[in-house]
Formats: sequence, C-alpha cells, structure tokens
Amino acid sequence: MKTVLIVEDDLINARVFSKILTKRGGLAVKHTEDGDEVMHIAQSREADIILMDVSLARSVYQGKSVNGIQLTQLLKGDPQTADLPIILVTAHAMEGDRENFLQQSGADGYISKPVVDHQAFVDQIVALLPAE
Repeated sequence: MKTVLIVEDDLINARVFSKILTKRGGLAVKHTEDGDEVMHIAQSREADIILMDVSLARSVYQGKSVNGIQLTQLLKGDPQTADLPIILVTAHAMEGDRENFLQQSGADGYISKPVVDHQAFVDQIVALLPAE
C-alpha cells in the first residue's frame, strides 16, 4: 500500500485529507508538521508522496522556522529525496501563484484548498505515485 505524508499545520485539514485518501484512495497516511520529521520520513522512504502545505505556521527544521516551499526545496535539492513526488497545497491561490510556487520549490504538482472535488484530489495524487 502506498503512503502519503501530509505536511499540514491545520489538524482539521489534515484529518479531512486523511479521510479522503484512506477511504477513497485506499492509501495509507502519515501526518506531521515537524520539519525534521518530514526529512526523516522522506530520507527513510516511509512515504511514497508528500502533500506539502505551503504556509506552515509552526514548522521547524534544524531549529529554524521553515515553510512548505523551503522544505520542498530541501527535499528536491537532496539527491536522496529529489525523486520523491511533492504536491504543494495552499489556500492562497492567486493567479500566477501556482507557477511561482512550483518554480520556486521544484514541486511536482499543486492543489488549492479547500478541496471540493474529492475524487479529483485523489486522482491527482495517485497520478504522481511512483509505479510499483
């Protein structure tokens, strides 16, 4: 079973995402907002794909505050984790944001909150999952 790591500082969002992914997608789910834990899970390959909230309010990596863009840059810049698919999740989607965020971070995809179409949400994640 494939595992999705949800990096999200809003527990309600994390719960909603978890429910959609497990019920509709048949996927396993992990959740953390801790930057060090994100890196550990990615490096040890405990997740097959990461859903990364762009604006993480409380996330810390190596003692410094980090947001989802910075965490994505770190993961994509490390040969050990560069091939791990990352989908950015943001509530602040203005025209042009999507391209900027993707370009800045090197992420593989982009989802806007709130997620209205649950099936499309699952499909977008499944599409980026590495083949067996």
